[in-house]
Amino acid sequence: MKYTQLGRTGLKVSRLVLGTMNFGPETDEAASHSIMDAALASGINYFDTANVYGRSEKGRTEEIIGNWFAQGGDRRDKTVLATKVYGSMTGAGQVWPNHDRLSAVNIRRAVEGSLRRLRTDYIDIYQFHHIDRATPFEEIWQAVDVLVQQGKILYAGSSNFPGYKIAQANEAAARHGRVGLVSEQCLYNLAERRAEMEVIPAAQEYGLGVIPWSPLHGGLLGGVLKKEREGKRRNGGRSAGALENSQVREQVQRYEELLDKHGIEPGEAALAWLLTRPGVTGPIVGPRTQEQLDSALRAVELELGEEVLAGLDEIFPGPGPSPEAFAW
Repeated sequence: MKYTQLGRTGLKVSRLVLGTMNFGPETDEAASHSIMDAALASGINYFDTANVYGRSEKGRTEEIIGNWFAQGGDRRDKTVLATKVYGSMTGAGQVWPNHDRLSAVNIRRAVEGSLRRLRTDYIDIYQFHHIDRATPFEEIWQAVDVLVQQGKILYAGSSNFPGYKIAQANEAAARHGRVGLVSEQCLYNLAERRAEMEVIPAAQEYGLGVIPWSPLHGGLLGGVLKKEREGKRRNGGRSAGALENSQVREQVQRYEELLDKHGIEPGEAALAWLLTRPGVTGPIVGPRTQEQLDSALRAVELELGEEVLAGLDEIFPGPGPSPEAFAW
């Protein structure tokens, strides 16, 4: 495994981040524990979750991770643990006032709930899952300060923030001598490169590590056409229905043909490409099986040649440098 600093911090994290969203809804507890054991054994030390993960049973994913920590063997000590706050832990239409978003009241409540489910006394990186237009950053940072002083969290990060909110958050933190955000999780992959316009430049300017989620774009970049030819059906995901668009289908066809020519697996190439991108700490991989984890691990060692990189840019062109891409 390869490691890097998380943004401007002194924290060393693996170039792959283990995403746990499937733990519970898609992968049972025993299989989830096996995947976490294998990830840790391979050198992955950065685990990502959220308080709302578990779908119909919100919080279940954190409970599975907490039960894994409880087995001992230095599991917690070796893990950089990241979770998130924003959404309500109750069902749709059942939100009680102050039981969601980023008020100081809900941040305090949510931290206590996550610590209890995770069976730990601290969270390494506490992430804001979405912007809260109603709560000023001064209030958010005051709540974070208290939790840092109590030893319940060490760093704060963001997820799904636009570039201007990253700037606002860290300027507000700087005015009061605070560290501010140290990471940003955003949707970023070969097929979805809009983050290059504003989010990634803002993250680089303020020293945030970029953690791309959905690196295979819901399976679109994971060899979907080959699987289709082999008679394997997709179960949905972000790319569900995307192949009905003839232009998208043609792009994916060219993508798979390029990689087949060079003997590279599509999913591994998509991850390896992200590891070449400026500002990227490491993509989140969410394996449901050991086989999927093994494939992600191979991507860390995969070196994409100039011909392959140029071909990928031709098939999936990015927006270009900011602001020139939209200024003239």
